[in-house]
Amino acid sequence: MSATIAPAILVNDIAFVAEEKPATTPQELVGQLQTAAHRLGYNAGINGAEDLETAAAYLSDAVTSTGSKRQVLLDQAVEYLVNTADMVDEHRLMV
Repeated sequence: MSATIAPAILVNDIAFVAEEKPATTPQELVGQLQTAAHRLGYNAGINGAEDLETAAAYLSDAVTSTGSKRQVLLDQAVEYLVNTADMVDEHRLMV
């Protein structure tokens, strides 16, 4: 997994919320992002959680894309992950 896609701290934060071991593949990360979006948004009511679902969609599309389209999709996914640490910190205070 590329450091530009998912730095270790992001992967660990998402795994914490998803209550799973840190993802080691993009596909695992997509699944954990979807789980985390649900838990942060629907269960905890944390604003911005839907961004994780959007990032998961872009990352999922990127996995099957190539070339410049793949890079565009990865860049879009990263944009939606900017506030992840803040959301996870808020979640940690609730649990």
